Amino acid sequence: MMITRAVVPTLFTVLNMFCGFLSIVQVSEGKFIEAGYFILLAGVFDSLDGVMARLTQSTSRFGVEIDSLSDVVSFGAAPAFLVYKLHLFQLGTVGLIISSLLVILGGIRLARFNVQLVGFDKEYFRGLPIPSSAIAIVFYVLTFSIDGNKFEGFSGTVLPYIVIALSLLMVSTIKYDTLPKLSKKEIAKHPIRFSSYFFAVLIVVFTKGEWAFYVFSVFIVFGILRHMIGLVKHEEKIETEIEDVPSYDL
Repeated sequence: MMITRAVVPTLFTVLNMFCGFLSIVQVSEGKFIEAGYFILLAGVFDSLDGVMARLTQSTSRFGVEIDSLSDVVSFGAAPAFLVYKLHLFQLGTVGLIISSLLVILGGIRLARFNVQLVGFDKEYFRGLPIPSSAIAIVFYVLTFSIDGNKFEGFSGTVLPYIVIALSLLMVSTIKYDTLPKLSKKEIAKHPIRFSSYFFAVLIVVFTKGEWAFYVFSVFIVFGILRHMIGLVKHEEKIETEIEDVPSYDL
């Protein structure tokens, strides 16, 4: 019976992987906007497989492993190929290396996550989740590319740095909150987090996706700022403890 239940979340995970493959196919045919939409659809399936695993009570190590393999395809290889064929190919070998960071560091991030995983419910992720990196890339392409075929001016100049930044954030130790579960208990436990995500979704919907990249950027930058503030507070705490240590004159 457990095997039957496990099929349900695995199906969503496979659909995630399939969307990643379709995105790569679309890029190879020069259909960059369609490729971006398939990555976003992969993100939907990636969210649903976890939900279905909890509903069917079929969370397992197998689910974790196949989910990571799917993520490497949909949120590592697919966006890497997208940015390379859309713009970074113009930089030659340098552009190829920069593009590859999304899949290489994304794979490292997933491997680290699986090794450090204890239990299946998490309050936060250590490092930017690979789906968030891929979705940020897609929103950038949808917002700033010209007719979904090329970048011009400042948007093209900034793209390599955005790719590098997102890649490094994935293997960083910066904490990013997990998506809140839709339950009264979770809403009461994290009211600010839930409200923030709720209003973020409303902004994206009412702007018809035009502000999606900016909303997502706030989420990413907030994690960085919170991490920096935490480091400062930690240093101040250490200095205070040192000052409080009694000194004795010989």
